[in-house]
Amino acid sequence: MRGFSKAIITGNLTRDPELRTTPNGASVCSFSVAVNRTFKDSNGEQKEDVSYIDCSAWGRLGEMINQYAKKGSGVLVSGRLDQRSWEDKNGGGKRSRVEIVVEDFNFIGAPRGDGGSSSSSSSASAPADIPDDIPEEEIDLSEVPF
Repeated sequence: MRGFSKAIITGNLTRDPELRTTPNGASVCSFSVAVNRTFKDSNGEQKEDVSYIDCSAWGRLGEMINQYAKKGSGVLVSGRLDQRSWEDKNGGGKRSRVEIVVEDFNFIGAPRGDGGSSSSSSSASAPADIPDDIPEEEIDLSEVPF
């Protein structure tokens, strides 16, 4: 059986992206995304937790992310999970890291500049040219082709 991995996250860049070039001439952009999660603890109190997810984007996609993204940018990232292992040069033994190898990238919301640590009040508003009085219609599921 073949394995499958897919990760989709939304959050804010924790730092400006870093673009490097491999000895073969390939571009790779590294960045980290802060993903906030709100939950209630065992006492019913609202808590917030933040996970920091490392990402890398190769080729033209990485170059575009490096050019347009900056610390605080709201993003939606999807890609595959990848684990890298190496020997620590300082005698720390074997190290490993899981990251998302980016396959698709979209900007969401407005840039905040705080590394993603504020509340979820930064959702994007509708563009000015879209009227807000469009009537909602029922979706007929029999018309869906799958």
